[in-house]
Amino acid sequence: MIAAILLALVTAVVSMLLGGTANPLANFFGIITTPVRNGINAVTGWVEEKYTDAFELEQIKEDNQELKRRVAELEAKEREYEEAIQENERLYNLLELTPKNRSFDKEAAMVTARSTSNWESTLTLSKGSGQGIAVDDCVVDEYWNLVGVVAEVGENWCTVRTLIDADIEMGGQLTRTGGAAILEGDLALMGEGKLKLTYLPENTQLISGDLVSTSGLGGVYPSGIVAGHVEEVRTDVSGMTDYAVIVPETDLSSLKQVFVIKDFDIVE
Repeated sequence: MIAAILLALVTAVVSMLLGGTANPLANFFGIITTPVRNGINAVTGWVEEKYTDAFELEQIKEDNQELKRRVAELEAKEREYEEAIQENERLYNLLELTPKNRSFDKEAAMVTARSTSNWESTLTLSKGSGQGIAVDDCVVDEYWNLVGVVAEVGENWCTVRTLIDADIEMGGQLTRTGGAAILEGDLALMGEGKLKLTYLPENTQLISGDLVSTSGLGGVYPSGIVAGHVEEVRTDVSGMTDYAVIVPETDLSSLKQVFVIKDFDIVE
């Protein structure tokens, strides 16, 4: 205690004599501790800077994610608007091109799947028996071109056998000459995206580009639905009869929406 008091008195006296100049002990202590304090301050500043950078980086990431989410929402809305515009255009075309003196009960449906192989050509649609669709209903595109015929129906889906499918067979009508024939799918032609017109009327002179439509014979399918146009006339393997190769008017590979004719009334 006495030594401490004496040291304090000596320190006070030295400080007074030096006129504000640090005493040797304090100076020595300051020399020793200053680098340590400077190091601690530097480390503290570096840590604070890194923490601030990390916080700002995390904030930037969150802002970026939010911007991406908003962009995705805007893009989704834009796609919805575009689809709505396209659907309105298809419906407008369908209504504008509806044949006169005919009444059709139609159901719009989206194409949800395609199956094209050596044995079949089908489309799966987004509507089914719940919407009144039945087997043998005729399917057309927005321009009233024949797409095919409903072959199988579920509650909210149906399968359409396209007009080039090998199992397709329906009455055909030559638009220019007025003769009746049979539209048939063919395994060989199906791979080319085509079908054939058989049982041609005698002495019929077909030319490339002649339109062929449904005849409506039998009342199962409506008449006057354009199926395709004549590409060429060939002779079958027997060499006895001719048939016409028909190119569909609709583009089966790009169809997004079609229309199922559930019922119809035609006044010729």
